[in-house]
Amino acid sequence: MKEVRILAATGMLGTGFSEESFRKAITLKPDVIGCDAGSTDPGPYYLGAGVPMSSREAVKRDLRLMLKLGLDSNIPVIVGSAGTAGGNPHLQWTTDIVREIATEEKLHFKMAIIESEISIEQLKYYKNKGKIKALYPTSELEEGTINETVRIVGVMGPEPYIKAIQEGAQLVIAGRSSDTAIYAAVPIIKGFNNGPTWHAAKILECGAGCVEQRLYPDCMMAWIKEDSFRVEPPNEEMRCTPVSVVSHSLYENSDPYKLAEPSGLLDTTYSTYHQVSKRGVEVRNSKFHRSASYTIKIEGVKIAGYRQIAVGCIRDPIVLKQLDSFLEVAKASIQKKVQDSTGIDNSNYKIQFRVFGGNIKDTEVGCIIEILGETEEDAQSIMAIAWHTLLHQPVKEWSGLVSQIAFPYSPPNINAGAVYQFCLNHVIEVDDPLELFSISYLEI
Repeated sequence: MKEVRILAATGMLGTGFSEESFRKAITLKPDVIGCDAGSTDPGPYYLGAGVPMSSREAVKRDLRLMLKLGLDSNIPVIVGSAGTAGGNPHLQWTTDIVREIATEEKLHFKMAIIESEISIEQLKYYKNKGKIKALYPTSELEEGTINETVRIVGVMGPEPYIKAIQEGAQLVIAGRSSDTAIYAAVPIIKGFNNGPTWHAAKILECGAGCVEQRLYPDCMMAWIKEDSFRVEPPNEEMRCTPVSVVSHSLYENSDPYKLAEPSGLLDTTYSTYHQVSKRGVEVRNSKFHRSASYTIKIEGVKIAGYRQIAVGCIRDPIVLKQLDSFLEVAKASIQKKVQDSTGIDNSNYKIQFRVFGGNIKDTEVGCIIEILGETEEDAQSIMAIAWHTLLHQPVKEWSGLVSQIAFPYSPPNINAGAVYQFCLNHVIEVDDPLELFSISYLEI
């Protein structure tokens, strides 16, 4: 192979892309269509709750176009980090949508489903073998932390995708995945396990995110060779420039020159970027250094409590002049009332005020009251006391009953449900890149 052509449908499944752009990209004869469907960017909730961030309708629209046009042109389709977090519920949600599309469009194809969930028992096994290493600034993994986790996923490299494609899958729906692995798999199959492959994959993972000015989420094409790669958007209203492409190395990375992958390190230290057409950029001198060991990053969450919030605003200039001390006194008053009325100890919940504005010249500031309780019932009970106390919290400049904060909603409190927090930021050293991931096949 002299060249591999890769089409990234968009930066995240469900955020959309221009059908016109996508159809034009198909005429460029890509060897694979890829799309990332998840991230930790939206926070730990989606992994813990087992629900997607994107709307079902939007994901179905994107998948329908990708699947129909991909099958029509005999182009494999890969979706990674399905359903936002890549757990088993997210995989099931996504495959249900695929089945609906197949029924409605009368499509027939072979689908691979790659699971990435890791059980608590598996994690303990690897810990006992000394195979788990902490990533900075996380500390060594304790068994108590493992027992607290609600859901754990491993971030797969390209090998599960490679196996699925080689076994004839026309559609691959995968759990949690390295974004770059989605786009590196087919080039590796075709003999391009090199710097240009991994660098192009990094640039592709956000779709049109590497253009000079992204007007809206859209497609991106890459042409990968042994010594270089080129990126160019199929949408003629957008263009790549050397600056826009190199700047994408800063996105979600602490080091723009060193980007870690399960099997090694992408090194862009000496990469060069050249404008080779009005809208296209060629990149050269990217290197990929293979590691001595293969590591799988793991992500896990635990329940931190149950949240209630109330949104209000304060306009009284006397209160605004002493806002910090006013809120501090109010917090102490709330804690006393909670202890007296409910018996809930102050150490068993958290209360904080999030103030928006607060400049001395402001005539109004927003104030969010946030309660984090051990149970949903505790959070609701504490919030009922909190917002009412803040409403009538006195200041020495006023006598009589006062109302210090206005609430735009009735009821003032909003139940935000369970709160999750990340508790795993580690890697597992594995002997086989496939050992944490199971692949099943369906004939649709």
